Amino acid sequence: MQSVARVLRAIDTIIHKILLIIAQIALAAMITIVCVTVYYRFVLNKGIIWAEEVPRTLVALFAFIACAMGVRDQLHIGIGVIYERFPKGGKVRKVLDILAYILTLVVGYIMLVYGWRLCLQLGRFKMSATGLPRSVQYISLPIAGAIIMYDSLLYLLGVLNEDHLLYSEKEPELEVIHLSKQEQPVKGGAE
Repeated sequence: MQSVARVLRAIDTIIHKILLIIAQIALAAMITIVCVTVYYRFVLNKGIIWAEEVPRTLVALFAFIACAMGVRDQLHIGIGVIYERFPKGGKVRKVLDILAYILTLVVGYIMLVYGWRLCLQLGRFKMSATGLPRSVQYISLPIAGAIIMYDSLLYLLGVLNEDHLLYSEKEPELEVIHLSKQEQPVKGGAE
Protein backbone atom coordinates (compact mmCIF):
# COMPACT_ATOMS: atom_id res chain seq x y z
CA MET A 1 0.00 0.00 0.00
CA GLN A 2 2.89 2.36 0.75
CA SER A 3 4.28 1.90 -2.76
CA VAL A 4 0.92 2.85 -4.32
CA ALA A 5 0.77 5.96 -2.11
CA ARG A 6 4.33 6.84 -3.09
CA VAL A 7 3.46 6.52 -6.81
CA LEU A 8 0.31 8.64 -6.41
CA ARG A 9 2.30 11.33 -4.57
CA ALA A 10 4.97 11.24 -7.31
CA ILE A 11 2.31 11.69 -10.01
CA ASP A 12 0.82 14.55 -8.01
CA THR A 13 4.23 16.20 -7.63
CA ILE A 14 4.92 15.94 -11.37
CA ILE A 15 1.51 17.40 -12.21
CA HIS A 16 2.08 20.31 -9.86
CA LYS A 17 5.62 20.99 -11.11
CA ILE A 18 4.17 21.23 -14.62
CA LEU A 19 1.42 23.53 -13.33
CA LEU A 20 3.99 25.76 -11.68
CA ILE A 21 5.97 26.08 -14.91
CA ILE A 22 2.81 26.87 -16.90
CA ALA A 23 1.73 29.45 -14.31
CA GLN A 24 5.15 31.12 -14.35
CA ILE A 25 5.20 31.28 -18.15
CA ALA A 26 1.61 32.60 -18.25
CA LEU A 27 2.38 35.31 -15.69
CA ALA A 28 5.60 36.38 -17.43
CA ALA A 29 3.89 36.43 -20.83
CA MET A 30 0.95 38.41 -19.49
CA ILE A 31 3.20 41.04 -17.87
CA THR A 32 5.33 41.30 -21.01
CA ILE A 33 2.34 41.68 -23.33
CA VAL A 34 0.70 44.30 -21.13
CA CYS A 35 3.95 46.31 -20.85
CA VAL A 36 4.55 46.15 -24.61
CA THR A 37 0.94 47.16 -25.24
CA VAL A 38 1.28 50.19 -22.95
CA TYR A 39 4.49 51.18 -24.74
CA TYR A 40 2.86 50.81 -28.16
CA ARG A 41 -0.24 52.73 -27.14
CA PHE A 42 1.33 55.66 -25.29
CA VAL A 43 4.73 55.99 -27.00
CA LEU A 44 4.18 54.79 -30.53
CA ASN A 45 0.50 55.77 -30.64
CA LYS A 46 -0.42 52.36 -32.08
CA GLY A 47 -2.32 49.38 -30.78
CA ILE A 48 -1.85 45.65 -30.88
CA ILE A 49 -5.07 44.04 -32.00
CA TRP A 50 -4.71 40.81 -29.99
CA ALA A 51 -3.33 42.48 -26.86
CA GLU A 52 -6.61 42.28 -24.97
CA GLU A 53 -7.61 38.69 -25.74
CA VAL A 54 -4.30 37.00 -25.00
CA PRO A 55 -3.70 38.55 -21.54
CA ARG A 56 -7.33 37.80 -20.60
CA THR A 57 -6.77 34.18 -21.55
CA LEU A 58 -3.52 34.10 -19.60
CA VAL A 59 -5.20 35.61 -16.52
CA ALA A 60 -7.84 32.87 -16.57
CA LEU A 61 -5.14 30.24 -17.01
CA PHE A 62 -3.07 31.64 -14.17
CA ALA A 63 -6.07 32.07 -11.84
CA PHE A 64 -7.42 28.55 -12.22
CA ILE A 65 -3.97 27.00 -11.97
CA ALA A 66 -3.42 29.01 -8.80
CA CYS A 67 -6.67 27.56 -7.41
CA ALA A 68 -5.43 24.02 -8.01
CA MET A 69 -2.05 24.86 -6.51
CA GLY A 70 -3.73 26.35 -3.45
CA VAL A 71 -5.81 23.23 -2.87
CA ARG A 72 -2.67 21.08 -3.06
CA ASP A 73 -1.08 22.82 -0.07
CA GLN A 74 -4.40 23.67 1.59
CA LEU A 75 -3.89 27.39 1.09
CA HIS A 76 -7.57 28.03 0.41
CA ILE A 77 -9.67 30.10 2.76
CA GLY A 78 -10.66 28.41 5.98
CA ILE A 79 -12.33 29.51 9.17
CA GLY A 80 -10.33 28.49 12.19
CA VAL A 81 -12.52 29.94 14.93
CA ILE A 82 -14.37 26.68 15.52
CA TYR A 83 -11.66 24.34 14.21
CA GLU A 84 -8.97 25.67 16.57
CA ARG A 85 -11.16 25.07 19.62
CA PHE A 86 -10.73 21.32 19.26
CA PRO A 87 -7.54 19.43 20.12
CA LYS A 88 -5.10 18.69 17.32
CA GLY A 89 -5.46 15.11 16.13
CA GLY A 90 -8.88 14.82 17.77
CA LYS A 91 -11.98 13.25 16.28
CA VAL A 92 -13.79 16.53 15.67
CA ARG A 93 -10.88 17.97 13.70
CA LYS A 94 -10.69 14.79 11.64
CA VAL A 95 -14.40 15.03 10.84
CA LEU A 96 -14.03 18.70 9.89
CA ASP A 97 -11.00 17.85 7.72
CA ILE A 98 -12.94 15.12 5.92
CA LEU A 99 -15.87 17.49 5.41
CA ALA A 100 -13.51 20.11 3.95
CA TYR A 101 -11.95 17.53 1.59
CA ILE A 102 -15.38 16.38 0.43
CA LEU A 103 -16.56 19.95 -0.18
CA THR A 104 -13.35 20.71 -2.09
CA LEU A 105 -13.90 17.56 -4.15
CA VAL A 106 -17.43 18.75 -4.97
CA VAL A 107 -16.13 22.18 -6.03
CA GLY A 108 -13.52 20.49 -8.23
CA TYR A 109 -16.26 18.34 -9.77
CA ILE A 110 -18.38 21.43 -10.50
CA MET A 111 -15.39 23.13 -12.10
CA LEU A 112 -14.65 20.06 -14.21
CA VAL A 113 -18.19 19.36 -15.41
CA TYR A 114 -19.46 22.89 -15.93
CA GLY A 115 -16.11 24.13 -17.21
CA TRP A 116 -16.08 21.36 -19.79
CA ARG A 117 -19.66 22.18 -20.81
CA LEU A 118 -18.71 25.84 -21.15
CA CYS A 119 -15.74 24.93 -23.33
CA LEU A 120 -17.92 22.76 -25.55
CA GLN A 121 -20.47 25.57 -25.94
CA LEU A 122 -17.85 28.21 -26.68
CA GLY A 123 -15.78 25.98 -28.96
CA ARG A 124 -17.85 26.87 -32.01
CA PHE A 125 -17.23 30.60 -31.60
CA LYS A 126 -13.99 32.36 -32.50
CA MET A 127 -12.20 35.15 -30.68
CA SER A 128 -12.25 38.21 -32.89
CA ALA A 129 -8.57 39.21 -32.83
CA THR A 130 -6.71 35.89 -32.65
CA GLY A 131 -9.25 33.67 -34.40
CA LEU A 132 -8.79 31.00 -31.74
CA PRO A 133 -11.85 29.17 -30.40
CA ARG A 134 -13.36 30.95 -27.38
CA SER A 135 -13.01 27.69 -25.43
CA VAL A 136 -9.26 28.36 -25.24
CA GLN A 137 -9.99 31.10 -22.70
CA TYR A 138 -11.69 28.69 -20.32
CA ILE A 139 -9.98 25.34 -20.87
CA SER A 140 -8.03 25.85 -17.65
CA LEU A 141 -11.30 25.65 -15.67
CA PRO A 142 -12.00 21.92 -16.23
CA ILE A 143 -8.29 21.10 -16.04
CA ALA A 144 -8.01 22.80 -12.64
CA GLY A 145 -11.22 21.07 -11.54
CA ALA A 146 -9.77 17.66 -12.37
CA ILE A 147 -6.55 18.41 -10.49
CA ILE A 148 -8.49 19.73 -7.49
CA MET A 149 -10.53 16.51 -7.46
CA TYR A 150 -7.37 14.41 -7.66
CA ASP A 151 -5.74 16.26 -4.76
CA SER A 152 -8.93 16.10 -2.68
CA LEU A 153 -9.13 12.34 -3.24
CA LEU A 154 -5.49 11.96 -2.20
CA TYR A 155 -6.24 13.83 1.03
CA LEU A 156 -9.40 11.78 1.65
CA LEU A 157 -7.50 8.52 1.11
CA GLY A 158 -4.68 9.62 3.40
CA VAL A 159 -2.08 9.61 0.61
CA LEU A 160 -1.46 13.31 1.24
CA ASN A 161 -1.48 15.05 4.58
CA GLU A 162 -0.51 18.43 5.98
CA ASP A 163 3.17 17.43 5.98
CA HIS A 164 3.30 16.90 2.19
CA LEU A 165 3.72 20.50 1.05
CA LEU A 166 4.98 21.64 -2.35
CA TYR A 167 4.46 25.39 -2.49
CA SER A 168 4.59 26.49 1.11
CA GLU A 169 6.16 25.76 4.45
CA LYS A 170 4.41 24.28 7.44
CA GLU A 171 2.97 26.99 9.64
CA PRO A 172 4.12 27.09 13.23
CA GLU A 173 1.68 25.86 15.84
CA LEU A 174 -0.34 28.64 17.42
CA GLU A 175 -1.35 28.35 21.01
CA VAL A 176 -4.96 29.28 21.67
CA ILE A 177 -5.30 31.02 24.99
CA HIS A 178 -8.66 31.12 26.77
CA LEU A 179 -8.96 33.66 29.54
CA SER A 180 -11.33 33.16 32.44
CA LYS A 181 -13.52 36.05 33.56
CA GLN A 182 -11.08 36.88 36.37
CA GLU A 183 -8.18 37.13 33.89
CA GLN A 184 -10.00 39.34 31.38
CA PRO A 185 -8.26 42.69 30.72
CA VAL A 186 -9.91 45.70 32.33
CA LYS A 187 -11.65 48.06 29.93
CA GLY A 188 -10.40 51.62 29.99
CA GLY A 189 -6.70 50.86 30.36
CA ALA A 190 -4.32 49.86 33.11
CA GLU A 191 -4.41 51.48 36.53
